[in-house]
Amino acid sequence: KAGRLPAVVATSSLELGIDMGAVDLVVQIEAPPSVAAGLQRVGRAGHQVGAVSRGVVFPKHRGDLLSCTVVAERMAAGAIEELHPPRNPLDVLAQQIVAMVALDPWPVGDLAALVRRAASYADLPDSALHAVLDMLSGRYPSTAFAELRPRLVWDRVTDTLTGRPGAQRLAVTSGGTIPDRGLFGVFLAGAERAARVGELDEEMVYESRVGDVFLLGSSSWRIEEITPDRVLVSPAPGQAARMPFWKGDNAGRPVELGRAIGARVRALLRQDDATAVAALRAGGLDDWAAGNLLAYLREQQAATRSLPDDRTVVVERFRDELGDWRLAVHSLLGARVNAPWALAIGRRLAERYGVDAQVLPSDDGIVIRLPDTADEPPGADVVAFDPDEIAQLVEESVGTSALFAARFRECAARSLLLPRRDPRRRQPLWQQRQRAAQLLDVAREYADFPVTLEAARECLQDVFDQPALAQLMRDLAGRRVRLVEVSTERPSPFARSLLFGYVGVFLYEGDAPLAERRAAALALDSALLGELLGRVDLRELLDPAVLAESDRQLRWLTDQRRPRDAEDVVELLRVVGDLSDAELAERGVPAAWPAELAAARRVLRIRVAGQDRWIVVEDAARFRDALGVALPVGVAEAYLEPVPDPLGDVVARYARTHGPFAAATCAARYGLGVFVVEQALRRLAATGRVVSGEFTPDGVGTQWCDAEVLRLLRRRSLAALRREIEPVPPAVLATFLPRWQQVGAAAPTCCQ
Repeated sequence: KAGRLPAVVATSSLELGIDMGAVDLVVQIEAPPSVAAGLQRVGRAGHQVGAVSRGVVFPKHRGDLLSCTVVAERMAAGAIEELHPPRNPLDVLAQQIVAMVALDPWPVGDLAALVRRAASYADLPDSALHAVLDMLSGRYPSTAFAELRPRLVWDRVTDTLTGRPGAQRLAVTSGGTIPDRGLFGVFLAGAERAARVGELDEEMVYESRVGDVFLLGSSSWRIEEITPDRVLVSPAPGQAARMPFWKGDNAGRPVELGRAIGARVRALLRQDDATAVAALRAGGLDDWAAGNLLAYLREQQAATRSLPDDRTVVVERFRDELGDWRLAVHSLLGARVNAPWALAIGRRLAERYGVDAQVLPSDDGIVIRLPDTADEPPGADVVAFDPDEIAQLVEESVGTSALFAARFRECAARSLLLPRRDPRRRQPLWQQRQRAAQLLDVAREYADFPVTLEAARECLQDVFDQPALAQLMRDLAGRRVRLVEVSTERPSPFARSLLFGYVGVFLYEGDAPLAERRAAALALDSALLGELLGRVDLRELLDPAVLAESDRQLRWLTDQRRPRDAEDVVELLRVVGDLSDAELAERGVPAAWPAELAAARRVLRIRVAGQDRWIVVEDAARFRDALGVALPVGVAEAYLEPVPDPLGDVVARYARTHGPFAAATCAARYGLGVFVVEQALRRLAATGRVVSGEFTPDGVGTQWCDAEVLRLLRRRSLAALRREIEPVPPAVLATFLPRWQQVGAAAPTCCQ
């Protein structure tokens, strides 16, 4: 405001508001993603009543010149795009419900009425609300993923929601809707008070070393130290520095802007050069920009005869440097239309040619690379779809896309399923991705899992423009939009712009073929392979003391795991499973606690293998269907719905809460035949959840162990072995050596 700072270089965060009237001019590099975004950015200039906002737009390349022209014209006309608020976002709903019940009990009817007063939830169906409440109350088994543990208690008799311990802290520390990118804070080294300089992308930091110099703002900084949370720097004026980079999401061009660009292309081609230049000059282009744009369009017209516009889609076919076919689908409607279209094209090519075609969408079209597998080159027929078929194809394909995985991670975090351990510390993005992938593996088994549904809704409704894609297919079928197919010797000017982005995406990909990245399982004889590789038998490696102590911890028999109140008893039964009165007493549970929980309908008393045992009410259908046990009267209908694999769930939980065991031991626990349990274990082994072998020194025959438990036992056994060979201080060695050599003392009876 004082005029000492001549300029500020900002990223797209300029849209969020530098609210000061002292900005005279905004210089926009590259076309804004939408007219609304362009107005937001240029609107930072002259930000006061009565002032005129002034801006200049610089295109990055010739292909960007056309977008810059149309966006600038529509900004001057105030033609902003239609706004589409999110409809029924279930992740935000889950977060708000946890915050509400953390303070006060809520009847479900009152909570639903309050939620539906918000415009985004005005038509929220009861099925979606109940699915979210089921997830938050622990309907989905959390033994496979710990953060699925219940966040609230849903009393089905009184239809009341009550927060569980820790719900308020969870809502406060992990709330919010902005995705966590795991950015490193940059701080000045040696400062008495932490002076923040900026932020760096996680990948940028991993590629940097102490002593590297980089640019941040308008200054050079030398890295002095890299900690798990921050980068400490010192000024390095005048030294050569490298540019930092950040990864961001591209929202995609709105279809209204895409149609306007197409209409502008069509209008320019109908005009002679003098008229077209005059029209462009009137729109704000200088002579160089106007001449360059017209030359660009004429060169494209000479290469492909037809140009893509709002009434034309051009499919250009040519061979790349390796002799493989490439298709460039020139469509100006934007990535929100082209991205779902590319998903459907990729699926069709996989079905037709049996290969994983590399398909990359962008705002200006789609690039497809196909191996030279067919005698007939691919044509325009691979991109034309039945209007009624395209929506179903996209919905079936979106679940396997990278976009879905990224959105699922963000939705899971907003749903409080990926909570922060400490809000003051950075959460590495790669760890967030790992945890989200584990949750997605669990969630895939449940078609009504709210976070999966929300991620799909975001992709299909917020990111993709499905209605516009379906309309495009109807226009193609009705010949209102032309589909022009051309073959060229070399890429056209438009295609070269598309290929530039295509090369950038695949340049840093691994060298492994796409199909091989899916880690196809090999059928190998593990015993024979172990002999060939000279592996140590696990029963020789696993420490018996570690086995015993870990088994006690897994079964909650240690003092650290002793329940402190009735709420902990619910957690004990949820994690460990069915327990008798004697087993509860062994864990320090007073008899009054399960009786209190039974009166509240949160636990049930059932009879298993001739013995009375306690289970959580959420396991009612699981034990009924797996073991045929009779359930007490009065269990809520929601807990009686069948589960996909009840016996597999019961056996898998037994494996997760025990060390290595024989199938006969598990069978005796539940009064089942050994063969029945072995079949369930083999099904679990086929999915990698349990492994078989000989694990304990005194074990006889085949034993089974949960895969994660076995990894835990290996780590702890190796740690115990390492402790036995840890170096000792010199004083201990000086004491030991004379005794060992029998100097001045009797021969030792043991070695210490």
